[in-house]
Amino acid sequence: MFLQLSHTKLNIFQFSKVLALGCYKVTKLFPNEERFAMVQQIRRAALSVHSNIAEGCSRKSASERKRYFEIARGSVIEIDTAIDIAYELSYVSVDQLQPLGNNIIQTFKLLSGLIKQDISHN
Repeated sequence: MFLQLSHTKLNIFQFSKVLALGCYKVTKLFPNEERFAMVQQIRRAALSVHSNIAEGCSRKSASERKRYFEIARGSVIEIDTAIDIAYELSYVSVDQLQPLGNNIIQTFKLLSGLIKQDISHN
């Protein structure tokens, strides 16, 4: 927010921010009994995606960057898995999830590309 570093202009960073905000919005629709369980898990994972991308971008070595991007991608998978359970429990509808789902897919693809790119630069 205050540090105007180059990674804040990257598509992946922008997508992960939208992902985090989308997770917060969607989880507001969940029942109160999930407030300290699934809601917190999804929100924590969403922040993990965004934070690990930022931290990975600040690393000098390709192997360090790759590791942070892999952690971020794992958190995207975690979000997708939890959202699937929330859908199956009828906490949210497909229509309510569609924008978030699109962002999950795009963030996953961009992270996968960054991981492959860093591998090929070694």
